[in-house]
Amino acid sequence: MSIVVKPFGTTHEGQDVFSYTLNQEDGTFCTLISYGGALQRLLMPDRDGQLQDIVLGYDHLPEYERDKNPYHGALIGRFANRIAEAAFQLDGKTWQLANNDGPHHLHGGVRGFSRVVWQADPFLSENGPAVRFYYQSADGEEGYPGNLEVTVTVTLTADHALVLDFDAQTDRKTIVNLTNHSYFNLAGQGSGCIAGHLMQIEADRVTAIDDACIPTGEIIPVAGTALDFRSLRRISDALDSQDPQIIAGKGCDHNYIIRGEPGRLRPCARVEEPGSGRVMIVETSQPGVQFYSGNFMKKDQGKEGVQYDWRDGFCLETQNFPNAPRLSHFPCAVLEPGERYRHTTVYRFSVDSDQS
Repeated sequence: MSIVVKPFGTTHEGQDVFSYTLNQEDGTFCTLISYGGALQRLLMPDRDGQLQDIVLGYDHLPEYERDKNPYHGALIGRFANRIAEAAFQLDGKTWQLANNDGPHHLHGGVRGFSRVVWQADPFLSENGPAVRFYYQSADGEEGYPGNLEVTVTVTLTADHALVLDFDAQTDRKTIVNLTNHSYFNLAGQGSGCIAGHLMQIEADRVTAIDDACIPTGEIIPVAGTALDFRSLRRISDALDSQDPQIIAGKGCDHNYIIRGEPGRLRPCARVEEPGSGRVMIVETSQPGVQFYSGNFMKKDQGKEGVQYDWRDGFCLETQNFPNAPRLSHFPCAVLEPGERYRHTTVYRFSVDSDQS
């Protein structure tokens, strides 16, 4: 195993950005960049042993800096997903955030954590090559209270797992919800729509959304709805539905409440791509996962000259519930001084040679 570090360009603000390629002995590898801590490449074998890049992204830094970058591979914070009306209350005080999604707050604001340069420390761990990303979010940044110190460690293991360990501490009471926003296509990036992938999610309930994709506070069972992925089924089966929740999200853009005890690493989702035989299993210690079927993707030039389009990638964003700071019956998103925010998400890759 090894790590290769290379320059990846300089931001328009003059900050140097580097790439970190984590290599395993069998040829599998991933590349991360210090801009947004983004996962830029992830190469995994298909049933014939052929390596393909299975995450969407860009070849060059200026493309990551563009407004039209839909968070490709990025680390998301201070609060991932949406907060209604871009405001929340904490100890009786209202905190006003950036309204970067109509009147609402999305993925940490105008810059969030996805458009900043992280410090990075590459190292060889006992589990594989790794990069430890650091970022200090200043008190008042994007409207959030407290200085927040964030560490995210990404490790590529020999058995084809990508492990993300999140850690944060604050000097003032605040809210935190961190995730990764990689777009996956197990047939290979640039191979077209993901509707033919098979999906299973370990959840019996979702948080219902309105037409702005904001959770209303209602928790609904998936049984009897298009959102039911309790058993393996084609993603297109949901996307083609006239279910009111699918119409509201313009597809799947919902927070699933993962079975089991939050805080413990447990199964979250399974995705299969019949053509390549690739399988991705997700595990998380978070209470929820946002399954996003790429409903707002637009035509865009991706890596290696390929053209991305609507629903050419899907996201499984492990998280606390969106809009949790405004809904008291959702899991608490508050972090106090002296406490540690911690969670782990694992993406495990394998091949099912029997798929066809």
